[in-house]
Amino acid sequence: MRVAQSFDGLGLGNTEEGTLRDSGASCHVAIIGAGPYGLAAAAHLRAEHVETRIFGEPMAFWERHMPKGMFLRSSASASNLADPDGRLRLDRYHALHGLPHVKPVPIEDFVRYGHWFQQQAVPDVDRRTVTSLVADSQGFRVRIADGEEFHARRVVVATGISPFARRPAQFAGLPAPLASHSFDHADLSRFARQRVVVVGAGQSALESAALLHEAGAEVEVVARAPGTYFIPDWPQTPLVRAARRLLSPIARPPFDIMGPRFVSWLIAWPRLFRRSPRALQDFLTGRAVRPAGASWLASRLAAVPITAGRTVAAATPTGSQLRLRLDDGSERLVDHLLLATGYRVDAARYPFLAPTLLQALRTRDGYPELEVGFESSVPGLHFVGTPAAGTFGPLCRFVVGTRYMARTLTRYITHAGGNGRIRSGRPTANGLLAVRHG
Repeated sequence: MRVAQSFDGLGLGNTEEGTLRDSGASCHVAIIGAGPYGLAAAAHLRAEHVETRIFGEPMAFWERHMPKGMFLRSSASASNLADPDGRLRLDRYHALHGLPHVKPVPIEDFVRYGHWFQQQAVPDVDRRTVTSLVADSQGFRVRIADGEEFHARRVVVATGISPFARRPAQFAGLPAPLASHSFDHADLSRFARQRVVVVGAGQSALESAALLHEAGAEVEVVARAPGTYFIPDWPQTPLVRAARRLLSPIARPPFDIMGPRFVSWLIAWPRLFRRSPRALQDFLTGRAVRPAGASWLASRLAAVPITAGRTVAAATPTGSQLRLRLDDGSERLVDHLLLATGYRVDAARYPFLAPTLLQALRTRDGYPELEVGFESSVPGLHFVGTPAAGTFGPLCRFVVGTRYMARTLTRYITHAGGNGRIRSGRPTANGLLAVRHG
């Protein structure tokens, strides 16, 4: 096969003549979502000559729903999007563009890196929105917002956490000018000179509070947790650096992600996590993703009051402001309430999944139950990224998890589920694929 023209002198092919097309379907694999997981999946599948179409705005969540001025909590070494040859790393992007290596990584740098990755590895992303996905005798019928329909033998859902912003019930119905979720903002400077209460104790809440304070807002954090936890960093003394280099092969986890070091070791093996007892899975998940902030946030929050061990019991609009009553009886009159209350996966909230697909989809606590190849109980339907964390563990919540996902998904599709066959599924009378059990 002849590889198409490479980009940026990297020698990385993007399309190939002779790519295997799936007979009986418009494409073999359709990927919904063009964030880190969708882009990595497309890059790996195409490298194995699997005809793949990918839909969505590249890096849209990171660009539109992460506030300007924020930093990645993960280290630079854990922020690489996975390409098949490992040549589109973040440090490679920095070197090619003459950018300094800074710690932590600014969100603006990561977004630009993501767009660069997309241009090199998957230049033909279709930016249209998928509005409907229905199973049929050929696999799946995919409908686009402009009315186009086509068939795909397999579908990979890689839309990230956008559909799952968690808004506690007691705040339902509050006017948008008075209350919003952190998901709603790409720039917090609009709250300058306003009084804002931030609800939450995780990285999003703490960094939002820091950004609000630095933008000139009067801000307070209210957290249900009894205290604020900052993830400690290694002291960077010459002795510690020498010890880390010496012990790295045995003491350092395979992936440099957040959380206690022993937890990072245990969650670095998603296939083992999947086979672990539920109690161990819950423990590891709780330790890896518990509400916490990066150590570099502590100094930025020194002047920000943090009310720990409290919840907002009631929120009542009062003219152009909001009156908050905490569970200890104290009150706050604020201009805005920012809910940094995280995300809760619920497969039923995917707007494009047909009701028949949702009925056939086995879930646990909202997460789709998945097999080895990230395949759900609906044969040919795969979920990657955070929705896969219920089966494969917290690694899937981090960008560093794109490497394991892309390799595993591609191996499964090209071997176990290849040759245009739908693994372990048969069309039923109503066109819905039979659900695989066991």
